[in-house]
Amino acid sequence: MTGDATPHDFEATLRSLAGAGREDLAQPFLRLFPVTGASVATLGPVLGSETISASDDVSARLDELQFDLGEGPCWEAMRTGAAVVDTDVPGNADARWPTLAPAVGALGVCAVYAFPIRVGPLQLGAVDLWSDRPADLSDVHRRRAGELARSVSRIVLRTALEDVADDEDMRPVGARSRRLVHQATGKVLVQAGVTPDDAHLLIQGLAFSSGRRVIDVSEDIVSGRLSFAATDGGIEENDHE
Repeated sequence: MTGDATPHDFEATLRSLAGAGREDLAQPFLRLFPVTGASVATLGPVLGSETISASDDVSARLDELQFDLGEGPCWEAMRTGAAVVDTDVPGNADARWPTLAPAVGALGVCAVYAFPIRVGPLQLGAVDLWSDRPADLSDVHRRRAGELARSVSRIVLRTALEDVADDEDMRPVGARSRRLVHQATGKVLVQAGVTPDDAHLLIQGLAFSSGRRVIDVSEDIVSGRLSFAATDGGIEENDHE
């Protein structure tokens, strides 16, 4: 356990994520926060259920239990789009996750903290942190963990898109297509208040998750059939058809 990182340490960690491989994404959480283990996992229909990175065998097993049981902090964080904290899961066995709690206790896991992995309206999975003793995270730690999870979200989606980069449906073809995607990117960044890179990533992610071409999603955005809005809970997708 650490958790005594300075603001400079945190910013340096955020910058270092740019060069991190998928299997290394859990380690920054272990370094920055007072936790025993960490994992990064995808859940649900967009990318399937898979542990991308885990700091140890217990963290990987915690993910696996949640995959199998269909309940737990990861599922709740992904579904609600908010951080989920339980400072004593075995002690609250009759509350949130009655099936998961006894198995978690057998692993030596006490407190759990989950943060959603999402890009705009795309629910991709969660970061799962755990401690071997009853403990809470400070407001600063929760805020930083949420920010780190958002950075990890973009890496997870970008990596998934790179895996299908040779698919013709994922690549705009021709000058008109490139202009249309550029126009759509501009509309998304204004509507959602994100960077150009994140706007383009969101368009690609929507195409990937819906099995459509990037050019078709771009046409919907430029025509106004599809729009986005920044809300307190993140980015909301609006279908106007």
